[in-house]
Amino acid sequence: MSKFTFPAIAVAGAVIGGLAVWGFDRQGGGVERAQVESIVHDYVLAHPEILPEAMEKLRDRESGKTVTANRDAIVTPFGSAWAGNPKGDVTLVEYFDYNCGYCRASLPMIAKLIAADPKVRVVFRELPILSAESRIAARASLAAAQQGKFASFHDALYAGGPVSDASIAAAAGKAGVDLSQPGFTKTADAEIAKNMETAAKLGLTGTPSWVVGDRVLSGALPLEDLQKAVAAARAG
Repeated sequence: MSKFTFPAIAVAGAVIGGLAVWGFDRQGGGVERAQVESIVHDYVLAHPEILPEAMEKLRDRESGKTVTANRDAIVTPFGSAWAGNPKGDVTLVEYFDYNCGYCRASLPMIAKLIAADPKVRVVFRELPILSAESRIAARASLAAAQQGKFASFHDALYAGGPVSDASIAAAAGKAGVDLSQPGFTKTADAEIAKNMETAAKLGLTGTPSWVVGDRVLSGALPLEDLQKAVAAARAG
């Protein structure tokens, strides 16, 4: 078995089959089709580096369709859960969990991105998948967003160490967030459920995950990678 996964093999098969059909249609005969298949087959074996590139383009194309179909649910912030230019020409969306160390590590990178690009807007979406405390923190964060205090709460909670009832309360106190609003839990849980549903459609499997333009990216990425994605979205 080669090192390529089933998706890679599928892509190779699609490339070979598609080009072979093209050659068959142009030449009009089974012999010619077999010749084209052989040529393409040999080329792919000689240049296997084209498979990851083809897979990436295939993933981007499919995820782009999903982003387009769910754009409002992705890019429309909940309350004040955004940063940067409110009228930015490119929106970068982060799906995050307060218990995610990589999300915490991405904070300075996001700040640098905003400082370097006055036309970008960043939207933060709660995706509490790591623990029960993650959901409690997400509810508090959404309360902060509803009260126009998301940024203060967000920074305070990440700076407060491991997420716990005490650190959530301390961050809320520091940001001046009222966590006792009656009935808000239902609103927060509805927002979280919407984010979970959208994340599933996008194929997100962890945090942080990003959507920029029509692309879906995963993991703690360096600033340069996100800047390239923003530039590509702007150019596109």
